Amino acid sequence: MQICLGIQLIVTIEPQYDRWVVNLGEFGDEYMKKTALLVLGLIFFSLGVANAQKITGAGATFPYPIYDKWFKEYSAAHTGVEINYQSIGSGGGIRQVTEGIVDFGATDGPATDEQLASSKIKLIHIPTVLGAVVPIFNLPGISELRFSSDVLADIYLGKIKNWNDSRIAAENPNVKMPDKKILIVHRAEGSGTSYIFTDYLSKVSREWSNGPGKGTSISWPTGVGGKGNEGVAGLVRQNPGSIGYVELIYAVQNKISYGSVKNAAGNWVRASIEGVTEAAASIKEIPDDYRVSITNAPGANAYPISSFTWLLVPLKHTDAAKGKVIKDLLNWIITKGESEASSLSYAPLPKNVADKVLKTVYALQ
Repeated sequence: MQICLGIQLIVTIEPQYDRWVVNLGEFGDEYMKKTALLVLGLIFFSLGVANAQKITGAGATFPYPIYDKWFKEYSAAHTGVEINYQSIGSGGGIRQVTEGIVDFGATDGPATDEQLASSKIKLIHIPTVLGAVVPIFNLPGISELRFSSDVLADIYLGKIKNWNDSRIAAENPNVKMPDKKILIVHRAEGSGTSYIFTDYLSKVSREWSNGPGKGTSISWPTGVGGKGNEGVAGLVRQNPGSIGYVELIYAVQNKISYGSVKNAAGNWVRASIEGVTEAAASIKEIPDDYRVSITNAPGANAYPISSFTWLLVPLKHTDAAKGKVIKDLLNWIITKGESEASSLSYAPLPKNVADKVLKTVYALQ
C-alpha cells in the first residue's frame, strides 16, 4: 500500500507492517515539510494502534510473581502488545480457557482428559517453570520445624489437633512445642497449589488417598479457606497456631516460617531451587502432553512437594494475530525468561525439557 502526502512524500507499507519505506523528497517549504512529518507520525500511530494486540490470560496464583514479571517485560519490549493476566486460581484458569473466555490459561494441576475433551478449542500444556509448595506455620518464637509425610497428612485429616502432639514433638526434639490448638488453613477455591499438595499427600498416605484424594478442589476434612496463595499466607501470618501451604516465594516474600519435609529417601529437606531441580531430574522421559507429576520424587536431596506449572494454550488460535503473539511470548519465556526464574525462588526448566518445549512451541499455529 502507498500513501502520498503532497507530490514528493511517499510512504510504502509492506504486508504485516514489517517494513516502512519513506521518501521526504526536497521540500522547499519548511512549513510543508513539518506538516508532512506530523501527518506521517499520525499515520504511524494509527497503524500501530490498529496492529496492537491485547492478550488475556487467567489461572494459577502459584506462578503469579514470575508471570507478572515476564508479562510486563515482554510487553515493554514489544510495542503494542498488552498482556492482562488475572491470578484467579488454576480451576478458574482451566474453566476460562476451555470456555474460550481468555486467550490462555495457567494451572499447576494438569487439566483432565474430560476437561480437554470438552474444550471449545484444542489445547496443550506448556511447562514454564518449577516450584515448591511449603508447609508454613505461625508459632511465635519458633522458626524451624520438621514435618514427616504421615504427620502432615494426619494434621490435615484432623487427627493431630495440637502442636504439642507427641508425634510432632518426636520429629522436633530440640523445640519446645506449645500446648496450642492447630488452626488448619487451605485454599478456598479451585487451586493448582492444592492439587500439588494433595497429590503429594495421596502418594504418602493411604488414608488420604482413599479419603479426600487429590484435585484442584476437594472436600477438606477440616480447616478454613483462604483465596489464592496470598490469602493462605495472610491467614497464617495473622493467626498464631496456624498451618498452611503456599508456593515458596509467598513464604519468602511474606517472611513466614516454613518447615522441612522428609523426602522419599528419608532425608529432611528444606525447599530450595536445587531440591526442586533434583525432583525434576527424576523424570527420565517427559510425555508429549507434558502432564507429569514429580511429587515425592526419588533422590537424596529431592524436595518432595515439587511441581511443574503450565500454561494452557491453543494448538491453533482462532485469531491468527493473537496466536502469533502467544507463540512469540512462549519462545521468549523459554529462551530468555527462564534465566530470571531463580531470582523469584522458582527453578528453571531443565535443558532437556526446555529443548522439547521449544519444538512444541514452533509447531503452534
